[in-house]
Amino acid sequence: MSDSDEKIPAAAMQGLAQFGQVMAQGFFDMLAKQHAAMQDSSGTAAAGLPMPEAERLQVLQRSFAEKHAQLWSSMLSRKSGEAVPPVVQPPAGDRRFSAPEWAESPVFDYVRQAYLLNAGFLQEVAEQMPIADGRAKQRIQFLTRQYIDALAPTNFAATNPEFIKAALESKGESISRGIQNMLDDLKKGRISMTDDAAFEVGRNLAVTPGSVIYENELMQLIQYAPLTDKVAQVPLLIVPPCINKFYIMDLQPENSLVRFAVEQGFTVFLVSWKNPKREESSATWDDYLDKGPLAALEVVRDVTKVKKPNVLGFCVGGTILTSALAVAKGRGEDPVSSLTLMTTLLDFADAGELGCLVDEASVTAREAAIGKGGLLPGQELANVFSALRANDLVWQYVVGNYLKGKKPQAFDLLYWNADCTNLPGPFLTWYLRNMYLENNLRVPGRLKMLGVKVDLGKVDVPAYLMAAREDHIVPWKSAYLSRGLLGGDATFVLGASGHIAGAINPATKNRRSYWTSEAKLSDPDEWFEGAVENPGSWWLHWAQWLKSFGGKQVAARGRMGNAKYKPIEPAPGRYVKERA
Repeated sequence: MSDSDEKIPAAAMQGLAQFGQVMAQGFFDMLAKQHAAMQDSSGTAAAGLPMPEAERLQVLQRSFAEKHAQLWSSMLSRKSGEAVPPVVQPPAGDRRFSAPEWAESPVFDYVRQAYLLNAGFLQEVAEQMPIADGRAKQRIQFLTRQYIDALAPTNFAATNPEFIKAALESKGESISRGIQNMLDDLKKGRISMTDDAAFEVGRNLAVTPGSVIYENELMQLIQYAPLTDKVAQVPLLIVPPCINKFYIMDLQPENSLVRFAVEQGFTVFLVSWKNPKREESSATWDDYLDKGPLAALEVVRDVTKVKKPNVLGFCVGGTILTSALAVAKGRGEDPVSSLTLMTTLLDFADAGELGCLVDEASVTAREAAIGKGGLLPGQELANVFSALRANDLVWQYVVGNYLKGKKPQAFDLLYWNADCTNLPGPFLTWYLRNMYLENNLRVPGRLKMLGVKVDLGKVDVPAYLMAAREDHIVPWKSAYLSRGLLGGDATFVLGASGHIAGAINPATKNRRSYWTSEAKLSDPDEWFEGAVENPGSWWLHWAQWLKSFGGKQVAARGRMGNAKYKPIEPAPGRYVKERA
């Protein structure tokens, strides 16, 4: 018998254990109803959710009851002003309960610890559920986390001591400001994450000098002005994701990957995707390949007189770019000198947390609704990405903006995050089915694009593959698998942090670290075991790699475009400023 059992009557212990069973059963009955509304990949309705086997569940319940008993005993024996070691600690990186008010009050200290015990119990039960389908289990774990995050005591006025303190100190003004903040956000249709008035694209974001030299109905092509007297003869074409605005790669001068590349002595071109409206709502995957990277490569070749530029793709931009190169190789062309992929999936077997949200039923529904024409609203897509990190991208701002009545601080990355884009239905549904659902791209010849059967193995140019260790959108081990699909020699580099912070790690600050290894191993874990951690930004390592494919040094190309492709307007152009 534990010490806590000696202080708590047996009936109370039994009651706590029963509470754990009832709470788990009730919660997972709710999940089962949602799960049963879905269809599995075979088209049959899911019958329900199996609970963990009885013996394992009893162990979890017993541990849960003992910890609650220990917490209750600790609270009863706590003396005024006495600091008591917590029974349970928040997970690493969880800042929700970091304010001193949570620890100073015995009541709120109990509330936060009871919540953490309940949350941990539900997560353990979800982990132990005997579900063979990995994607279905990931979905249950995702839904469990959404439920747990939403019911945190930090999110409610009555159970958040920081709300009470702010209200008392401001004599109620924080409540009034919070209500006004909520009303303002209701008008916007989204939660404010930053001071929107602090930024403007073209004024203090996306300000690297250049000109739009070509445009079609899906993209504008920007050529950036040189910042060095000499440049590499071979230019660089950048293809960003079409699900976000390109200026994540050109935020402000000190954290702009575009400006960094120009400063390294490269002639840089960049695809700026159009924010689709009704006129572009029928655009397909093939349209994005043909009118995106393939069209851009033709212009870059004509302007620079270099047959094989270097190319870089980021996230889904990398998937689009690599697909376009596979089409070109299938046509017998030799399109580029080198390929850089930043946090890009080519093998979607483990597609991260987004993958668990894609199933046959959801894709079929999208195909029926917008598969032949129509738009996925940008805000809907933004909400999905926010839900993947709800505590950081949703509840933090609910608490700060509405409960505490604060205005969010100016942050360029979060301004970009809120500047969402629409997606054409035919493009989106083809992408979801063939990549996330069926993982067809990795199989040579299975997919036909622009009338060509594509084989990634024919993309045999040197490749630089960058992934991020904590990336929840593109798991780094999945990104690593690209080196086994591409036909050329691949250099793999693993950056610290997540999908955006890991990729956009400016060399001017030279923070975090990255891992490198020359080993050509098929298993990512084996590669990591032998990798060396290097301090600072991976950008510097990439720049040295890219310079080996830059050719000789030539006089900087001061003229934007040429006689055929004349400047249309200054960078960043009109397309990036269009709102969803």
